[in-house]
Amino acid sequence: MNWDIVEGNWKQFKGKVKTQWGKLTDDHLDVIAGKRDQLAGKLQETYGISKDEAEEQIKRFEELNKD
Repeated sequence: MNWDIVEGNWKQFKGKVKTQWGKLTDDHLDVIAGKRDQLAGKLQETYGISKDEAEEQIKRFEELNKD
């Protein structure tokens, strides 16, 4: 998954991210704005997980959403 493309098409990806991580609010998604590092940070903050766990979840998400 190319995160430059995700960032450029963020409105389309927001739904997929919201489905995967339901605790993320629309405000969180607006802050993330397609940036992978912002997503990792919000996952850590919202779900109380480690950076490594957040990265692992994002990798799984990328595998499931290959384009």
